[in-house]
This record gives sequence, structure tokens and C-alpha cells, in this order.
Amino acid sequence: MRHGFFKQMIMKQVEERYISLLTDFGFKRIFGTAMNKDLLICFLNSLFNGRQVVKDVSYLNPEHVGDVYTDRRAIFDVYCEGENGEKFIVEMQNAYQTYFKDRALFYSTFPIREQAPKGNEWDFKLNHVYTVALLNFSMNEDAFDKEKIRHHVQLCDTATHKVFYDKLEYIYVEISKFNKSLEQLDTLYEKWLYALKNLYKLTQRPKELCDKVFDRLFEEAEIAKFTPQEMREYETSKMAYRDIKNSVDTAKREGKQEGLAEGIEIGREKGMKEGMEKGMAKGMEKGMEKGMEKGRAEGKHEANTETAQRLLAMGLSAEQVSKATQLPLEIIKNLSNT
Repeated sequence: MRHGFFKQMIMKQVEERYISLLTDFGFKRIFGTAMNKDLLICFLNSLFNGRQVVKDVSYLNPEHVGDVYTDRRAIFDVYCEGENGEKFIVEMQNAYQTYFKDRALFYSTFPIREQAPKGNEWDFKLNHVYTVALLNFSMNEDAFDKEKIRHHVQLCDTATHKVFYDKLEYIYVEISKFNKSLEQLDTLYEKWLYALKNLYKLTQRPKELCDKVFDRLFEEAEIAKFTPQEMREYETSKMAYRDIKNSVDTAKREGKQEGLAEGIEIGREKGMKEGMEKGMAKGMEKGMEKGMEKGRAEGKHEANTETAQRLLAMGLSAEQVSKATQLPLEIIKNLSNT
């Protein structure tokens, strides 16, 4: 019994050699600590791809309390400042929120407002503010190109589509859509996306992630090096992550089942309605046709009867009248007796 228990524990350790960067603990451990800032700098530079070069960052307090007007608190996963005063908010989001875009906009107001000096004259010049949102779900945003993973949002003129204000940027990365295999990785950016999504699945470091910057990543991500306290924090964070994913998956399943049931009911109602309409139309058509046929037959019979009566009055025999009008002989004989 004990042998089986230890075997299970060993298997669990093999399966989970590295932490998941999708968890709050894992993400902040790798990107949110000063000793690992080189990893954050490398990731940001791979994301910006030369458009913005980050040489150094200083970590800022990730918790912000609102002013007297909002009295709302914002807690960022990672909040740091570049050497030129630019601000970076970097967040991992595992589940969609109804007002997610509003939340991102609201969060970006904190690093904007804190730039205003207190009690001094100010010309309102602001430093750049970047919000980087890593999404472990599909955003389904109409404004986005559905074929792309990375989306860059700025204030633009709607007529010319030219950038109106270049110091406020939102970068959304739908990592859930990233499905490249190790063999397909070309750029450092793609390698980071692969690590973000799949690090916890690896049992050893693959040759495709041999870049020197990843030395630190694999060293910091190895669960075996955790202290008991770090292990407890990671397990708690992992449970929270699983709860979120299970809730999302359950909602999706229930939504699909509800949609299917609703579709069946709508189909049934539509089918019944169409069936009744078609049945009534066909019945009316058939009834009208039968009525017309009956009317025509009755009209023809009445005309033949009148003709038969005139022929009988002229002295023709019943047999002759039956032959002329094609009425049964019995009817002609009845007419002759009246």
C-alpha cells in the first residue's frame, strides 16, 4: 500500500516538474519579481519586436487604492516602470469578464493619474502607458482579426485610421489560440507563448527552448526547488486556477446544452407551425378541388336531368333519353313517372 502511494507521488512529481505560468503564483514568480526581471524584459521585447525597446524595469507597487472619487482598488499582476518613465501593466487573465475592456481601461487610469505631481505646476505631459493582457481564452471581439493572436489597440481617428494618441496602448494576446508545436517555433516571441501555455506539461527542457534567457526560466520554474511555503502557495494558486477553468468549462457545457435544447424546441415549434400551415393549405386546396369537382358533377347532373325531362316530353322513350343524356335508365324512368 505504501509502495503504491509513493509511486503515485513520484509520478505526480514527474508529471509536474515545472510550474504553470497560467496560475497567479507561477506568473508572478517568473515575471513579477525583481530577481527575474530579465525574463520580463526579454518577454516584453519579444512582444514589441523592436517597436519599443525595454532596457531595464523597476517594479512598482502592484496594489492601487482609488482616490476619493472612485474609492476602487486595482491590483495588477505585474506593474513596472521603464528607464524612460514608461509604465507597464502586465496581466494574465484566465476567464472572460463581461466588462473586461472597461476593466482594462479603468486599470490604465491609475498609472496615468499617478504621474500628476502634487502641489506643483504641471504641463500635463504624460509618459507612455502600456497594458499587456495575456488571455487564456478567446475574446471574440468584433474589432479584432479572428485569424490573429496578438491585437494592438490605440486611440485612432475613425476616418483616417491614423493614431491620434500614441502614449496609451493596449496589447491583447490570445494565448489560448496559440497551437504551434515545438518544431514549428520560429521567433523568441513564439517560444515565450509556447512556454506560457505549455511549461507545466514538460517533463524536461526541450532543445527548442535552449536560448540562454530560458536558463533562468527553467531554473525558477522547477517545483523540486520550492520551499514548503512556496509549495503550499503554489498548490493554493493551482487549485484557484482549476476552479476558474472548471467553472468556465461547466458554463460552456451548460450553454451548449441549453442552446441545443433551445434549438430543438425552436425546430420543433417551427416544424409544427410549418406542418400545420402546409397541412391547412393542402387541405384547403384539396377541399376546394373536391368541392369544384362535386359542383361540376352536380351542375352537369342537373343540366342532364332538365334535358331528359324535355326529351321525355317530346315523346322519346326512356331508353333513347338515357342514351342521349348518359343518365342511368332508372333515373329516366323515375322522371317519366313524375
